[in-house]
Amino acid sequence: MWLKKKDKVLVLAGRDKGKRGEILDRASDEMFIVAKTNLVKRHQKPKQNEKGGIIEKEMPMHQSKLMLVCGKCDSATSPKIQFLKDGEKVRVCRNCGEMKRFGVTNLLAVPRLEKIVVGVGLSDARDNIKVVDSASEEIAAITGQKPVVTRAKKSISNFKLRAGMPIGLKVTLRGDRMYEFLDRLISAAIPRIRDFRGVEPKGFDGNGNYNLGLTEQHMFLEIDLEKSEKMRGLNITVCTTTRKDEEARALLESLGFPFKKRKVENKDKEN
Repeated sequence: MWLKKKDKVLVLAGRDKGKRGEILDRASDEMFIVAKTNLVKRHQKPKQNEKGGIIEKEMPMHQSKLMLVCGKCDSATSPKIQFLKDGEKVRVCRNCGEMKRFGVTNLLAVPRLEKIVVGVGLSDARDNIKVVDSASEEIAAITGQKPVVTRAKKSISNFKLRAGMPIGLKVTLRGDRMYEFLDRLISAAIPRIRDFRGVEPKGFDGNGNYNLGLTEQHMFLEIDLEKSEKMRGLNITVCTTTRKDEEARALLESLGFPFKKRKVENKDKEN
């Protein structure tokens, strides 16, 4: 059985037989904690912000006593496992055929883009302050928005850096400008990368945000190569409303992000 956190399940055995609840946490490989089921009373010592006394606490249950509840047909079922083209496993309801990847049943809970942050470092601005102006014009042409100058917070003598010196530029895009920039990035800029085979899927930070590093800004059509003084790398952070990397990746894939495909091993070996 393939159960996950926040799945809705049905209890099949025990004193809570017939109850439904949400999986709160995974205690071990085969043990799960379900909300308001398998309750026991425990004595709790008084803490700084909690009172002591007798409390009710959920105890772990074995997965053999649980059955997944489909979010579409609301029936308990033992899902079958299906492999997608990229090698990802998904659960499919045997009753209605609903593909249950993330357990989202409400349209308002579907992940969406929150903002895109474009940043560039200017280490050579220590010696030539005019670099900030030229780089600012290029970033403004790429994103359609004037960037903000980021300054050093501390003085570091080894890097000849003093607090308050400009060391980079940053742009935060939201709304229509965010989607317009993402469209140009996917359809025009990224395909111009030499020997491009897809963006790295390991750029997620664990909280549903994706970081993409570009080695040069010349891949954007808005940059005039004759006027550009130097190649500068860009860091693009795509922030989403979800806190799960797998949900964020599915969102970006649906928007057209060209991730590298997973290698699916061929289990059928020729004799």
